[in-house]
Amino acid sequence: MGSPLRGAFLLLCGITGIFTQGPQRAESGSFGSQNPADLYDEDNYKWTTWFNVDHPGGKGDFEQLDAIRFYYRARVCDSPQALDARTTDWIPARSTGERVHADPVLGFWCINAEQPAGKNCSNYAVRFLCPRDDQPEIHGVWGQWSDWSPCSAPCGQVAVQVRTRTCKTTSRPCTGPAIEGRNCKGPTCPGCDLKCVMGKVNAECNACLCQDHTVLGSVRSAGSLPAPGAAIFLSDKSPKLLTLTDHNGHFRVPGICPDGNTTLLIKMQNHSPLKVTVPLSSEQTTVLHLKLERAKKLYLQKNPESKARREGQTAAFCCKISGSPEPEEYQWFHNGSLLEKSRYQYYDTLVLRNLRIDQAGEYYCRASNENGAIKSKPATLTVIGQDEPSCNPKPEPHLIRLPHDCFQNKTNSLYYDVGKCPVGTCTGQLDNGIRCKDSISFCCGVSKMEERQISCQGYQLPTMVVTQCGCKKCVDTKVIVRGRAIAADTGEPMRFGHIYMDGTRISRTGYKGTFSIQVPTGTERLVLTFVDNMDKFVNTTKVLLFNTKGGAVYHEIKLLRKKPPVTIRSTDTNKLELGEVEGEEPMAEIEIPPNVFYKENGEVFVGDVQASITFLDPRDVSTAAAAQSDLNFIGAEGDTLPLRTYGMFSVDFRDKESRESLNAGEVKVRLDSSQVKMSEHLKTMKLWSLNPETGLWEEEGQFQLEKKQRGKREERTFLVGNMEIRERRLFNLDVPENRRCYVKARAFRSERFMSSEQVEGVVMTLINMEPVAGFSTNPRAWGRFDSVITGPNGACLPAFCDEQKADAYSAYVMANLGGEELEAVASAPKLNPNSIGVPQPYLNKLNYRRTDHEDLRIKKTAFSINVAKPSPNTAEEANGPIYPFDKLKECEEAPFSAPHFRFSRVEGDRYDYNTVPFNEDDPMSWTEDFLSWWPKPMEYRACYIKVKINSPHEINVRSRNMGGTHPRTVGKLYGIRDIRSIRDMDLSTVSAVCLEFKCSGMLYDQDRVDRTLVKVIPQGSCKRDNVNSMLQEYLVNHLPLAVNNDTNEFTMLAPLDPLGHNYGIYTVTDQDPRTAKEIALGRCFDGTSDGTSRVMKGNEGVALTFTCGDKEVTRQSVFQQLQNSPGRAVAGSTRPGRGNRRQRGDSSGAPRSSRRRSTRNHNKRSQTIG
Repeated sequence: MGSPLRGAFLLLCGITGIFTQGPQRAESGSFGSQNPADLYDEDNYKWTTWFNVDHPGGKGDFEQLDAIRFYYRARVCDSPQALDARTTDWIPARSTGERVHADPVLGFWCINAEQPAGKNCSNYAVRFLCPRDDQPEIHGVWGQWSDWSPCSAPCGQVAVQVRTRTCKTTSRPCTGPAIEGRNCKGPTCPGCDLKCVMGKVNAECNACLCQDHTVLGSVRSAGSLPAPGAAIFLSDKSPKLLTLTDHNGHFRVPGICPDGNTTLLIKMQNHSPLKVTVPLSSEQTTVLHLKLERAKKLYLQKNPESKARREGQTAAFCCKISGSPEPEEYQWFHNGSLLEKSRYQYYDTLVLRNLRIDQAGEYYCRASNENGAIKSKPATLTVIGQDEPSCNPKPEPHLIRLPHDCFQNKTNSLYYDVGKCPVGTCTGQLDNGIRCKDSISFCCGVSKMEERQISCQGYQLPTMVVTQCGCKKCVDTKVIVRGRAIAADTGEPMRFGHIYMDGTRISRTGYKGTFSIQVPTGTERLVLTFVDNMDKFVNTTKVLLFNTKGGAVYHEIKLLRKKPPVTIRSTDTNKLELGEVEGEEPMAEIEIPPNVFYKENGEVFVGDVQASITFLDPRDVSTAAAAQSDLNFIGAEGDTLPLRTYGMFSVDFRDKESRESLNAGEVKVRLDSSQVKMSEHLKTMKLWSLNPETGLWEEEGQFQLEKKQRGKREERTFLVGNMEIRERRLFNLDVPENRRCYVKARAFRSERFMSSEQVEGVVMTLINMEPVAGFSTNPRAWGRFDSVITGPNGACLPAFCDEQKADAYSAYVMANLGGEELEAVASAPKLNPNSIGVPQPYLNKLNYRRTDHEDLRIKKTAFSINVAKPSPNTAEEANGPIYPFDKLKECEEAPFSAPHFRFSRVEGDRYDYNTVPFNEDDPMSWTEDFLSWWPKPMEYRACYIKVKINSPHEINVRSRNMGGTHPRTVGKLYGIRDIRSIRDMDLSTVSAVCLEFKCSGMLYDQDRVDRTLVKVIPQGSCKRDNVNSMLQEYLVNHLPLAVNNDTNEFTMLAPLDPLGHNYGIYTVTDQDPRTAKEIALGRCFDGTSDGTSRVMKGNEGVALTFTCGDKEVTRQSVFQQLQNSPGRAVAGSTRPGRGNRRQRGDSSGAPRSSRRRSTRNHNKRSQTIG
């Protein structure tokens, strides 16, 4: 085009517009007649760089001048004379064919709703024409055009509309017209301009009529069943009802023209609308075979993300919601108040510009269509003042436990405060892009650390102490779920089963039923379906919890065994009972009328049917773990609401000969009303089916009361519901329940119950027990279960509760960490409120009982309570552990001193110490430091050495781990591990220990290898008898060789290679530290490289052998005696010794902040001694 000043043209709706000086907008209509090239020359004016501050999501692309000035204040002149626009693919705006708007005073914008159907705006960049720096501005600046005057043209005629503008500058004259006109047309005169290719126009002038043509059709519903009552419409702006399908799903519509343009719309309840065009034909009859798909309820795929911003910055929140049909409307709320759409111009994206302090708070979206609504989880916006620190620079107190020989007289304890940084997001250095997800996540973490020397018995122990916090880039983590899929009755593994997510197979179980899955980035709700290839077990859909901060969470998937099939005749009436508790009446029955079975292609099936109906009976509390999904549904207002179950059943119908799966038309479900213990539930009972993709329950039908005579005198009342068995095969007898509360619980590493020893990543489960008439609890039946993962402040478990009667609802609560069941606090022989964590008299009202309260032979891994809703008039009930449903935030943010229930790990005689503390429950607490025990996040390598002890007593063994060959760490301590040996069950004078040591390898900078210097030191009078010959040979062949003159211990430079059981060395690498240690420990106990065991095998896979003297080691180790002796320990209680223990390798003795730490200043440190 030559000069750049001659290129500012734009094609809009077929009209060429010119971007000129002043606010002459380029839009549909007329444009300013002056070309920028005629007004300005390139010697005095120049174009700015290109700007792109918005993207075309939501309503469109808005490159507005005020936003550009906010981000690039000095790069745009005060009065741009013209603007130019192009896409990010360098296509000029005039060449896109899109309808856009431009005004040099306001900027450039493109609105998605104005584009052709199915097309959105491109992503545009703009530039502005400004005077050169040495050229004074000679032209004034126009204000905005007024609105066009009303069109006065009568029907079918033309008139003129006008608009005006005023010059905003008094010192310089404006160039161009102050008034502008355009032609306008009056309204359309009555008449019809529809032209028909065949037939004639109908009376409504919206379709063509062919009197000699008929459309015949059949409509099938989801599952290929006939679709009676489906509505057939003529598709138009206002669809016109033509007919309804008959009982067979057939319809007949005369007069429709087969011109290839006429469109029919088919609608049916709970199905997605279907549009079909009548094909071009010369025949007198057109036959259509149509199949509807089940309507997909609105489903939240992505919640808005919490963000931190400074005052004046911009934040964007996005909702991703799917469904069929798609959402028709989005609404955004701030702290529960609806935001004005006209002001914020939002759709599925909310953009907040020039943020103010008062805009901080919670934001969530609500989407809706004709089938319902759904709400997102709230996202928190933190708005920080311009001069305020993004993170509190002062560390919070954080105690770590020291080794047994490091008692601190100053604090009169074995604990030392190393500090931690507060949990939270921060602003960081963000770019100017407006994104749903920030390109970089920032967290409050360590900005400065100092090394301190702790005085111990005979040596100085180094530790790193946090001295200052700051805003740092968050540690990248991987999220894992792992576990086993086993039979609920016998524990038989589901071998080589398939695991599906969103209908796609993503993994399979192993020979022992094990599985491990990396959770895809952005997953909000992990819904997995386990399918057994051997057809032994019912297909099971589970909603699995995961830790969004990273690491692995263990789940045990309990599977119901399929009920053996019975043969029924399709032409007979058949009744199948639902109930699995011996000595009890069935909960319900299914009545199958004759001739209701259909093949997948829609044909009626006649013949023998193999019917298998597997019922999960809630009257047996042991079935709770095998329940499907998480018993939630989406209410009419979009809230996620709970269900209380009266039983689930899985249905499988097959052709006896071909084994082809069959669907069934309307069948009856009769529920015995005497089994419904709460009379109000009789009115709200419904039939539900499980959506295997979302894991949510969707309503299938209502129940009606029906009386039935049984015998001469007995009359019973049933709830009767009708349902079709189509593509979904799992159903539920449920009632919505609205009396809800939250129960606060925490998990700890030991019975000391210290805040710094809380354990994250524990799966806590609450099972609601079903009350019987009179609201006293029936201990055998359950109604609902919920699971929550503990975070840095414990967990809040949803539960049903009642304010009027304390014992109306009861619940069992249990906790599991990586397959290990945690212990609840004892309730016998006497309640100890200080240990349980709940004060009196509220504790008595809750009737706390551990499972072994009356029988000591029962496991101690759960407790039961009455879920008594707190009384608002009773002060001691106001702060937990039970919270009303509307007080979730108070529950989640409750201080440690507030009442809560407690679980603790069954901690063996073991102790871990890291010079740079790290919380293995929270990978984000990892710190960049040369002395970090784990040098690389998301790749955790656990190393163990197996030591055999010849002694009639159990012996404490220590590993001391120091830098060996790296110049930055040589002679410096990584950490200490203490553990007590475990008796071999078959050898009375042999015990063994699996002792963790720091693996050799690259340090955090990934620049150079360090061979860790490991000392294995048995306590007491011990002598080294033997070193595994293969291990010794390896160490000799991989120099340097550590000096081993002291026969009371063993020293080695740890091997770089993962050796295996033949060497007595066990190495496992995993994305989660707890998982790596658990697997390595299992192999070490077993003495193999691929097996696992919970029983110590003292003679298998041994690296070192020591013989120790006869002096007996007490049940408690020295360090335990010191830490628990009166007057010398912080809060806590001692735990009696245990005969049979299992080492636990997935616990850190020095838990750390749940935030990341940054690289510190690596000053020279004092060498430690000891």
